[in-house]
Amino acid sequence: MSVVTVPIIDIEAVTPRSRLLTLDLKEHALAFKPGQAVMVGTRDQSERRPYSIACSPEQAEETGRLELLIAVEPDGGLSGTLEAARPGTVVEVEGPIGTFTLPAAVPAGWVLFVAGGTGIAPLRSMLDHLLRRRAAQRLSLLYSARRRDEFAFIDDLRAHADAGRVELHQTVTRDDSMSWTGRRGRIGRDHFEAVLHEADATICFVCGPASLVHESIATLKALGVPEDQIKTESWGSEKV
Repeated sequence: MSVVTVPIIDIEAVTPRSRLLTLDLKEHALAFKPGQAVMVGTRDQSERRPYSIACSPEQAEETGRLELLIAVEPDGGLSGTLEAARPGTVVEVEGPIGTFTLPAAVPAGWVLFVAGGTGIAPLRSMLDHLLRRRAAQRLSLLYSARRRDEFAFIDDLRAHADAGRVELHQTVTRDDSMSWTGRRGRIGRDHFEAVLHEADATICFVCGPASLVHESIATLKALGVPEDQIKTESWGSEKV
């Protein structure tokens, strides 16, 4: 794996609990597959932490920038090794790493993405890659967040949905506001039944907290999705 030293260009608040970290790659080449991650830490740290890449390889090459979606801690700071990061901070990026990636050829007629919270990051990379390649597969996204203002990249995702490029389903788990008119509750069987059209012809990519991933695997298998067509990545035990 290669290691590059690059500056942070921007840290944008995309939701109350996440930030989009943009790194300058113009002087470096970093080849990666949609869905992969990189290890990141500041130069004065010996530790590096993995973060999923939130942009497609095509977008990174086009813009010379790498995007990472980072969770915010309760005190408002960035998580992990990027706690003290600011625009202009120089970080070391090692990678890419990870096997949660799209296959070279997608064999199924449908691709279903299932995201919990910041689990949208690698799925956004995959989705943008497939859209740019005008893939023949029909694309669906089932996206869960705690509250209606915690859906990252939602304007772009809704634009894709409005254009008929993606079938988008959202659900909130901790928002009792009357202004939310969409679905509620943790992702479960009824959510999957609404978005899963041809179980045996669907490849699923599920990313989020471990509880969401484990429950999704069981439900998808019960609904007829072959186990080898369910790809997952999870972390921790926090519920979305």
